[in-house]
Amino acid sequence: MSVFDTTCCQLGEGPIWHPGRGQLFWFDILANRLHTQVDGKPQHWQFGENVSAAGWVDDRTLLIASETALFRYDLVTGDRTDLIALEADDPATRSNDGRADPQGGFWIGTMAKAEPGKPGAIYRYYRGELRRLFGGIVIPNAICFPPGGRHAHFTDTVTQQVMKVALDGDGWPAGQPEVFLDLRAEGLFPDGAVIDADGTMWLAQWGAFRVAAYDTQGRFLRAVPFAAAQTSCPAFGGPGLDTLFCTSAAKGLTPEHLAANPDSGKTFAAAGIAKGQPEHRVIL
Repeated sequence: MSVFDTTCCQLGEGPIWHPGRGQLFWFDILANRLHTQVDGKPQHWQFGENVSAAGWVDDRTLLIASETALFRYDLVTGDRTDLIALEADDPATRSNDGRADPQGGFWIGTMAKAEPGKPGAIYRYYRGELRRLFGGIVIPNAICFPPGGRHAHFTDTVTQQVMKVALDGDGWPAGQPEVFLDLRAEGLFPDGAVIDADGTMWLAQWGAFRVAAYDTQGRFLRAVPFAAAQTSCPAFGGPGLDTLFCTSAAKGLTPEHLAANPDSGKTFAAAGIAKGQPEHRVIL
């Protein structure tokens, strides 16, 4: 494990390896920023509201989720084109975890800005339609998709359970979610997750200094340690898709904790971990 980027994020989230650009993007939600590196040098884009997750549309365009909308963003010109409102009428909520699915849709969760607050929801945007899938979600996370596009995973972090739901041919839920992974007995809190090419789930666990791997039956395989307690979301990237990147958060940590763990909030890379799936393209 090494530090990939030394930028300290208050709430790092939403890492995505753009397959066309060969470039990692991620967010600091509370700083309203999208981050990347160009030739090893940090670069960021500043927004006027919370931004949290993205999918790639083409080699210069991202679909970005903010506290008010899903929008197209041109990485070259900085032009923003709003596609659809996302709880824009509720200033108390923001977007959180999100990821593109194999069918070309984009799943995104919402939650209260002030924790604890009223529950948010998980939505899916697909070919111009935004549909609310699951309500009553306090902290939506772990949105990820096994190879084949037949299932989706998500969690409400406070429940300490990761769910699994079947999908139809267009990627919409085709049944009721069921428990895939129950971490209550271990006292672990699931955060962001990604699934590799073999179907293994790599799950960040908030407060545990790690990303843990679980097989297709939810059995623990191994854990990759990181030098930050609040690991928030993993992503596979690099030329061979075999580097496990992970964002983290410094928010809420005491000065004593930060002094003992100075890499808190940074973005990490662990090479040679597993073979990831390419990030799916969002079809607008």
